Amino acid sequence: MNRWSYIIMRVLQVIPTFFVVMALVFFMVRLLPGDPTSAILGERATEAMIARGNKELGLDKPLIVQFGVFVGHFFQGDLGDSINLKVPVFRLILERMPVTLFLTLYASVLAVLLAVPLSFVAALRRDTGIDSAIRGMFQIGLSMPVFYIGLQLLTILGARWRLFPIGGYGETFFEHLWYLFLPALTLGFNLAAILMRNLRAAILEVLQSEYVDFARAKGLRSSLILGKHVLRNAVISTVTLFGLNIGGLIGGAVITESVFAIPGVGRLMVDSIFGRDYPVIQGLTLTFAVLVSLTFILTDIVHAQLDPRVEVT
Repeated sequence: MNRWSYIIMRVLQVIPTFFVVMALVFFMVRLLPGDPTSAILGERATEAMIARGNKELGLDKPLIVQFGVFVGHFFQGDLGDSINLKVPVFRLILERMPVTLFLTLYASVLAVLLAVPLSFVAALRRDTGIDSAIRGMFQIGLSMPVFYIGLQLLTILGARWRLFPIGGYGETFFEHLWYLFLPALTLGFNLAAILMRNLRAAILEVLQSEYVDFARAKGLRSSLILGKHVLRNAVISTVTLFGLNIGGLIGGAVITESVFAIPGVGRLMVDSIFGRDYPVIQGLTLTFAVLVSLTFILTDIVHAQLDPRVEVT
């Protein structure tokens, strides 16, 4: 099977998963306590007002009928209108998604920049004080929740030392980099800890392999051995792990954007859950499902490219 056939097959495998997610999110979101009308009207809502509001929104119909309407509109490219914001969900996603994608990409880059060089340092200085310090630092990232790390960075580097903004997104590219540094570091630190531990172990394993010993016996430079032989082989499992954790990175953006007041889809998701805005929750969840599925497909392709032993079947 050639590469293109493999990609097509992987995409086709995602389609059933997507429809399962579509059904689950539709029915599970309606298990949330309360309803959109009650969330909008608040304490002054009466049963008559709630019933009238639900009828206007079409929420008085049987769930299976509502699901059929939802699926029908989906195939027409319509995700519905936000109940609270009164704008099309598709437009909301297009407006907010670039912010979240930028934050996720920024966090991924920071995670790689932290994990790769420190993994080499820890592996080459195995069982020394430097190795213990690096592993201990990243152990903190694994043991603390993302939102707590964000609050600490926000309090110390943002509010107390005023080195970075405590919220917002900025307007230009360089302002985006500045405003989103703390949120990206919050997301990326946890991922960097996972990648560092995996890559360090892989480097140690590759350093003990026979082909590395053979390369040293041939008199090759250490930099060439580390770059061509060690890194290429050690990074294979780390690439797979990186792809598998992208979903968690996107999920972490939901909380991080709320902590740092970033106008992305993560913050929109939290606001929509509290407001029982069913169409927005459904649209965002389906968008996240597509992004994670595409990331997994891309990870499989990159893995096959890096490791010639993997057959594309």
